[in-house]
Amino acid sequence: MALLKHLVKVDEAGRIDLIVQKLTARSRTQVRGLFDHDCVSLNGVLCTDAGTRIVAGNEVSVSYDKNRNYKEKPRAYHSPIFELVFEDDWLLVINKKAGFLTAPNHPGELDTVMGALSRYLNISSPRRRPVSIVHRLDRDTSGLLVFAKSDAIAQKIKVQFEKRKPQREYLAIVAGKLKNESGSFRNFLMTDENLNQHSTNDESQGKLAITHYTVKQHFADATLISVTLETGRRNQIRVHFAEIGHPVLGDIRYESGLAFHSRWRAKRLALHAALLGFKHPVTGKDLLFRAKTPEEFVKFAT
Repeated sequence: MALLKHLVKVDEAGRIDLIVQKLTARSRTQVRGLFDHDCVSLNGVLCTDAGTRIVAGNEVSVSYDKNRNYKEKPRAYHSPIFELVFEDDWLLVINKKAGFLTAPNHPGELDTVMGALSRYLNISSPRRRPVSIVHRLDRDTSGLLVFAKSDAIAQKIKVQFEKRKPQREYLAIVAGKLKNESGSFRNFLMTDENLNQHSTNDESQGKLAITHYTVKQHFADATLISVTLETGRRNQIRVHFAEIGHPVLGDIRYESGLAFHSRWRAKRLALHAALLGFKHPVTGKDLLFRAKTPEEFVKFAT
């Protein structure tokens, strides 16, 4: 091992990585690799942040093998749109943040989950193709979504949804106090000329929608509930509870007057996809994921 060591007392303020680059004559990527592999010290203390600011009089030390290629370690990917929950060669499971569409409604929309996932995959492996959508959440709903890395895998998971196999549990805060501690809705949802959904008992006019709920906590003028779905129609939970006079808090589309609550100040729906379970389409393993409860729900309940 041809170990080299540099020690210098800097005479002006700046960034530590620029000093290390001058000392080692290595590329910016290699310099970041030196920090990642614990080769740099500042005033005798290990320094792992290449962006650290230094001042005149600081001592910078670099100790490294001149024949070694110090590769920069992969950086954790952070997105304002989603949190990565699970990834393998076939699937991605993410926790979507409220305020973002699952997929673009119009060409050119970039701030969507699909767009963010494509950017993530291009960073981790530029040869990857865009992700394939399996199911959706409303823009202002947060929670768990599964995506596939190929159309064929997506189709296999969609078949599970069509057969009502996946476990799907939501948390919701609805207006008012529900009379029953549990209950179910079973009807058909149809779309009107304004693209709003509403229920009907006419099977020929809509698609079957089945929702079950259990009360988790009563508040003075609202109710926290757990909701499980057998079907996944657009706006299903929102419509079912709005039509009985207990809309999801923050809903500006269905019974918006009743959905206003002085303590629900978040500009989002009080609706969160908290649990998702399905069978892996390749390995056959049963997968079950839980997403942490959003801070807005926690604050409301305390």
